[in-house]
Amino acid sequence: MSIHEARSIEVKGKTVDEAIFNGLDQLGLSIDQVNVEILHEGSKGIFGLGKSAQVRLTEKDSPAKDAENFLNTLFEKMHVGATANATEGEEAIKINIEGDSTGILIGRRGETLDALQYLTSLVVNRDREEYTRVSLDTENYRKKREETLIRLANRIAAKVAKTGRKVVMEPMNPYERRILHSALQGNPKVETVSEGEEPYRRVIVKKKR
Repeated sequence: MSIHEARSIEVKGKTVDEAIFNGLDQLGLSIDQVNVEILHEGSKGIFGLGKSAQVRLTEKDSPAKDAENFLNTLFEKMHVGATANATEGEEAIKINIEGDSTGILIGRRGETLDALQYLTSLVVNRDREEYTRVSLDTENYRKKREETLIRLANRIAAKVAKTGRKVVMEPMNPYERRILHSALQGNPKVETVSEGEEPYRRVIVKKKR
């Protein structure tokens, strides 16, 4: 069975409840994660003998499963040796990509990873009333990039505070600009502003008046 197909099994038990329990145990899922179709409710004959109850359990679609299926199908078509694993949290669907070819999925300054995250978000939120945020990462790139940007922001802030001359940084996406603004928000000597139009919008660090 392909990892992209919804899992479905038929199971038997003495009763419908027992059959459902057996199926859930085999799938490793809870009752709210499956659709249940009763194929036979069972019947008792003479001496208590008769047919077993039989049900079909089919795993429900979920935003996390949609995200996994989309990315794993995409990786197959790209011939990239990587696998996406998604978990649903309270604030977002967190997706981690593992494999031998994850480097090419990051791209220059994370541009490819950002594009994949955007496309996955479109897929996940298609035909859904409530928006679900998607966070895509591999090789802990997001955390490493955040730490790099914070160090960069502090170096530039020190330079601006010393020379008094503003520094115009390279264009960055909204996520990375927020990291810079946040890193220098409490700095008593410098302030930050964003200028320009997407995708060339950039952060400017200047001395406070």
